[in-house]
Amino acid sequence: MNPLLPCLLIVILWDGYFFLGYLKGLLRGYATRDWTPRVSILIPAYNEEKNVLKALESALSQDYPDFEVILVDDGSDDDTLRVARSLTSPRLRVYKKEHGGKAEALNFGLSRASGEVIVTTDADSSLEPKALRELVKRFHSDDVLGVGGSVRVRGSSFLEMAQDVEHLRIAMFRQAKELEDLSLAPGPVAAFRREALERIGGFVDDAVEDYATTKAVKTLGKVVYAPRARVWTEMPKSLSTLWKQRKRWFLGDLKNLGGGFTKELTFLLLSDVVALFDLLIPLLLITGRPGLFVLWWLFETATMLPATLFEGGRILNLLLFPLLLWFWAVFYLVLHLYGYVSLLLGRA
Repeated sequence: MNPLLPCLLIVILWDGYFFLGYLKGLLRGYATRDWTPRVSILIPAYNEEKNVLKALESALSQDYPDFEVILVDDGSDDDTLRVARSLTSPRLRVYKKEHGGKAEALNFGLSRASGEVIVTTDADSSLEPKALRELVKRFHSDDVLGVGGSVRVRGSSFLEMAQDVEHLRIAMFRQAKELEDLSLAPGPVAAFRREALERIGGFVDDAVEDYATTKAVKTLGKVVYAPRARVWTEMPKSLSTLWKQRKRWFLGDLKNLGGGFTKELTFLLLSDVVALFDLLIPLLLITGRPGLFVLWWLFETATMLPATLFEGGRILNLLLFPLLLWFWAVFYLVLHLYGYVSLLLGRA
């Protein structure tokens, strides 16, 4: 037997498992609750003069009856504060503090918030008009203490397209496996009961504060996923910036292992094996089995078709998905190898 075939079968089973889980998630739906508690939207900002106006306008334009927006300028040395204060709205309050990091800025905002539910977003991100309502209605029972939404990436460069496809793939996984047990409520679109945040001592000061905060909240209750609570954000436009961002994220994740199936070391290692196959299979197929290469390309494209249709993905990204998948296989294999070595050497 050709040794390539078992590897190809493993990739098909892995991707097919999450693909079928995503379809099942779409069909079964999810629990919601019709209520409108007061909400405070917290936006920490550091040197975001180019993006903060769009972020504030999207936050203030939410289709929701009772909310406030609190922007905390975390010691910016550009015009972030001036731009933020150029907006006038009875819902908006703008503060400035000395630079202390994102978690400290969020906790500063939390101390001044009046909402029963606390929503976080970023100063380089734009919430869709119904994002707030979609987040809030997922607090469908008293034991739901946190809700995370779906992150999408703006821009049309190769790296931005690749990152948007990556987040679509994450959305598929969350719909398939984490609808009622979310491992990460992402900082650009997350909501927590105020009481839960106060019980854990506020947002956790960590290199990956959203993951660390989610993990802490989950010791008290549930964190769930709201697929239709969507935010569009800026992501790195250069490979060096992307590497720095993902290195910080991954090293932070390694320190916080144990937050759910997606963050367990066994899952990470298994996903790395699949990534290695994703790297090798197209190279081997295109040189020796072009017919199988075409079938592989069509299969991977087909697994992204439902997400493209239901999550509002781009057709060009769908057509290029196998190529983008290959890019991420290379990138993450290198990143994870770096992270594991750093962890073993005590440098993480």
